[in-house]
This record gives sequence, structure tokens and C-alpha cells, in this order.
Amino acid sequence: MNPAGELPANSTRHALSEDRNQQLFWAVWSAVAAFGAYFCMYAVRKPFTAATFAGTPLWGLDYKIALVTSQVFGYMVSKFIGIKVISEMPRRHRALGVLWLVLIAEATLVLFGLLPRPWNAICFFLNGLPLGMVFGLIVGLLEGRRLTEAMTAGLCASFILADGVMKSVGGWLLASGVTEDWMPGVAGALFLLPLGGCVAMLIRIPPPSPPDIAARSERLTMNRDDRWSFLSRHAMGLAPLVVMYLLVTVVRSLRADFAPEIWRGLGVSGVPAVFTQSEILVMLGVLAVNGGAVLIRDNSRAFLVSLATCGLGFVLIAIALFGRGSQQIDGFWFMVLIGLGLYLPYVAMHTTVFERLLALTRDRGNIGFLLYVADAIGYLGYVVVMIVRNFGKHADDWLGMLSGTCWLATGVSAVCLIICWRHFATHRQGFENAVANSRKVTEGLER
Repeated sequence: MNPAGELPANSTRHALSEDRNQQLFWAVWSAVAAFGAYFCMYAVRKPFTAATFAGTPLWGLDYKIALVTSQVFGYMVSKFIGIKVISEMPRRHRALGVLWLVLIAEATLVLFGLLPRPWNAICFFLNGLPLGMVFGLIVGLLEGRRLTEAMTAGLCASFILADGVMKSVGGWLLASGVTEDWMPGVAGALFLLPLGGCVAMLIRIPPPSPPDIAARSERLTMNRDDRWSFLSRHAMGLAPLVVMYLLVTVVRSLRADFAPEIWRGLGVSGVPAVFTQSEILVMLGVLAVNGGAVLIRDNSRAFLVSLATCGLGFVLIAIALFGRGSQQIDGFWFMVLIGLGLYLPYVAMHTTVFERLLALTRDRGNIGFLLYVADAIGYLGYVVVMIVRNFGKHADDWLGMLSGTCWLATGVSAVCLIICWRHFATHRQGFENAVANSRKVTEGLER
């Protein structure tokens, strides 16, 4: 240390280099752990959608629609419960909570294989209840860091890739002779051991460092008053975001849950690998765009860029719809472009929009709360669509429904993004002043 009490320049550079190396190490560790844990969770959620479950109606519902609706209804209820539970959950309980929830969900799939049709459909409601909490537990371990977008993009990449992979696993098990009723449980059991390894990695993730907190704000648990206070302050900006998220959730879920039927409508059938091939391309594109937001240090600019990323997604959807209508693109690239268009805004909400909003406002809160408000409404909308769809005309035209809902989502979401952009751009200076005041208070306390 020199006479002025300062560290030598080379020592400072060494300390900064060590901090960057440590930061990068834990970012990679966290992304791998989160990706792996959520990927394995999908093994107890999605493989069943590879089956047709034909010929067993339940209360007038097509049996597969009954299973999808039952699981999504449980998932939706879980999201409403999660608004409170996830926002109040301390860090120390999150990693082991993931393991217990997935084990409970796997037990419901074993019960599904044991019970007779059609009454075993209730098992998928019970399956959705624990699984709806898993994402919130994991994302709470990643938020509030300088590299959060990169880590959370890795987490989101897991459900993009896993959606296709688990359908391929389900199709492979069916082709190997496993019955439709036992295939979901067998698929889930295959991934329990790697899940345990990923949870062990999650346990070791350290909390955000002081530089992380300075850059992104401290993420704290929220009680009932905190939640209502946050919503009331930002209602005009959050409401259009939630409407957009609702529409994206409905269309994304349709594309995911009825992929075999949609692919058949496009003239592709009997090839389980096509699910994985298309989703790998979607994952790579979404990961590159949304993960790149970590390079933008200014929270206000990053937030507005994330809204533009959502808009880019809807442009891609429009290109896909026009391209198919004019027969300029084939079925494979239609599904890839639709997937990119849907997942760009969907993942942006998970990685950047809410993360930078909290960093910008410095309000007490966490990503889990905001995501679960949006998710609860999104999955409620999907349940309603599933029930109404079953009793409508041409109920088996899933490709036509996908195209129609894509047009609706694109038009309405464009309006929502404009409203949201205008609201937060208007209040941008106020947010920046709040951040500056927060930094002054922190510096005063440190002195």
C-alpha cells in the first residue's frame, strides 16, 4: 500500500481480474446447474404429449385435451399459490425444494400408470401442482447479478430444448413398447439421478456479491403489503406486459402441447427427432439474442432494448405466417420461425424485462413475484382456451388454431408494447433519480 493508503495499480488490476474470473466461474456453474435441473424437471412434465391418448373421452372432452387441461390447471393453481410462496421463499430452502417438488410430481405419474382411464386424468392435475413452483425456486438463485441475463438465458434454453427432447424421449419409449399410461412415469424416472446432481450444484451457488447488488439492487423477500405496493406503483406499465405474456403463453403452449398434431398438419409425421431438431435451432437463436442483454450495463437502456426484443419476436411470427401463406417456406422452417418469434418475448420476460425493471426502480422485490403474477394469468388463459376449443368447430385443426392465435397475439402484443414503452420511457428520469439517490445513501453509510 502506498503512503496515501491506496493499493498499487498492479494489485488493483489483479483484484479486478480475480473478481472477473470468479464471477465468470460462478456464472457458468450456475447456468449449467439451472439448465440441468430444469431440463430434468421437464422429464416429468412433457413426454406424455408425444402420445395421442385416443378413444377415451372424459366428460365430453377428448382424453388428451383432458390430460393437457388437467396438468395446465394444476400448473396454473401452482402459479397463483407461487405469487405468495415464491416471493417469500428464502434462498436457503430453494435448491432442495426443487428436488422434493420433482419427486412428488414423479410419484403422480406412477399413480397415473396404476389407475384406470379416464379417472387417472386427475393425476396430471396433481402433477402440475408441484411443477409450477420449480422455475421460481431456480430463478431466485440467479437474479440480481451482473451476469443474470446470461445465466437465466441458459435456464430458459433448457425448457426450449427440453420441450422437443422430451417429446422425442416419449416417442422413443412408445416405439420401444412402453404403454401410453406408463410412458410418462418411465420417462421421468430416467432423469431423476442427473436431477440430483444438478440440485447438488444449485446448493453451492453463492449469493450476489456487493458489486452485483450495487449494479442490480438487492433482491428481498416480499410480504403482502410489498406486493400490492409494487403493483399499484407500476400498474400502467405492467398491465400491457401481462396481456402480452398471456397471449404468448397461450400460443407457446399450443405449439408445445400439440406439436405432433401441428407437425402432421404441416405434412410431417412419425419422426420424433424433428421435435428436437427444430427446438435446437430455436434455442440457439433465443439464447444468443436474450443472453446478449448482459452486455448492456445501463439498466434503463437494457430494459427498453428488451422490449424491442419482444417486438422482434412478433415480426418473425408475421414473417412465418406470410411465408407459409405464400408457400415461400416449408413446414420445418415455419415451426422454427414461429418458435423463435414466441420464445424471444417469452424468454426476454424471464431474463431481462423484470430483472432490469427491478434494477431500474430499486423497489423491494424479486423476479419470482413478477413472473408468477404473469404466469398465473397466462396459464389461466390457456385453460380457458383448451376448454372452449374442445367444444368448438373443427376442434382437431391444431395448425389452423396455431396460425389464428399467432395473428391475434402479434396484433394485440404490438399495441401492448407501444403502451408499455411509452409509460416507462415517460418515467425514466424519475427512476434514474431514484437510483442516484439510492447510491448516495449507500455511499454515505459506507463512509
